[in-house]
Amino acid sequence: MLESVKIKNAVVREVLAELLGTFVLVLFGNTVLAVLTFDKAGNAGYGAAFWGWGLALTLGVLVAGGVSGAHLNPAITVAVTTVGKFSWRKIVPYMVAQYLGAFIASVILFLTYRGALDNFDGGVRAVTGANATAGIFASYPKEFVSTGNGLVDQIVGTALLVLAILAITDSRNMAVPQGVQPLFIGFALGAVILCFGYNCGAPLNPARDLGPRVFTAMAGWGGEVFSFRDYNWFWVPIVGPHIGAIVGAWLYTLAVELHWPGASYDMESGNPVSAKDDAYNAQPVSQCEIENAIQMRGIKQCEIKN
Repeated sequence: MLESVKIKNAVVREVLAELLGTFVLVLFGNTVLAVLTFDKAGNAGYGAAFWGWGLALTLGVLVAGGVSGAHLNPAITVAVTTVGKFSWRKIVPYMVAQYLGAFIASVILFLTYRGALDNFDGGVRAVTGANATAGIFASYPKEFVSTGNGLVDQIVGTALLVLAILAITDSRNMAVPQGVQPLFIGFALGAVILCFGYNCGAPLNPARDLGPRVFTAMAGWGGEVFSFRDYNWFWVPIVGPHIGAIVGAWLYTLAVELHWPGASYDMESGNPVSAKDDAYNAQPVSQCEIENAIQMRGIKQCEIKN
C-alpha cells in the first residue's frame, strides 16, 4: 500500500525534504525564543538560544541532509549555486519549500503556545513594548541599531556561517566525518548567535524571518510587522543574509577550496568537478559519489540500483 505513494521524482523528494527540514529548524529554534520571552525571570539567555538554535539546525540537517543536502536557507541555496555547487534550475523549488516550511512551523508554534501567548500579553499582540511577542517569530533590532548597522550585522554573520559550513563539509580540509557534520554545523550556528546575536538576534536566514513574519501579519500582529520603522527593517533579514552567504561562499572557495592540489571546476555545467591527485592517494570515484559531492553539504546519499 505504501509503495503506491512512494515519490520517484528526485527533485520532488529533495523539495519535500527541504520543506520538512526547514520546518524542524524553525519550529525548534523559534520555540526556544518563545520560552525565553515567556520566562522573563529565567537566566538562560543566550545560552539557551545557542543550544536551541544549534540543535535545531543539527536536527534539520539530519532530517533532510541525506535527500536534499539540507540547505534549509534560501541564502545558502543561492550562494552555493553561484560557486557551482548546486543547479540553477532547483533554486525556485528549494526556496518555495524553505519559505513554506518556515510558515508552517510558525502555525504549529502559535497553536502550541497560544495559551502562553494570551497569558503573557493578555491577547493584545504587540510588535514593540514590554509585552511584545512578535520577536518570537521574526527579528526586530534593538533601538540603537540602525538599518545600515543591521544590514552589516546580517552580512557578516551569514558570511561567517556559510564559510564555516563549507569548511566543515569540505572533505579535503579537515575531513569531518559525515555522521558528525550536522553537529558541527549546529555548533557553527550557535557560535554566530553567541557572538553576533546582540544587535537583532542573528536571523541569518530569509525563510526563518519572512515566513514567520507573514504568519504574524495574518495572526493578529497586523501590518506593523512590516511597517516597523517605516518599512525600513523587514527587508534587512532578507537582503543581508543573501549578500553575506554569497560573500562567505566565494571567500571560502577563492581562499581555500579552489587551491587544493588536483582540484578543477567545471562552472559551465553548474556543478563542480574536483579530483584528488596522486599526492592524496586518489581512488576511483563512482558516479554516485560525484552526484553526492555536488550537494551543498556533502552528505546527500545517492540511490544505487543493482
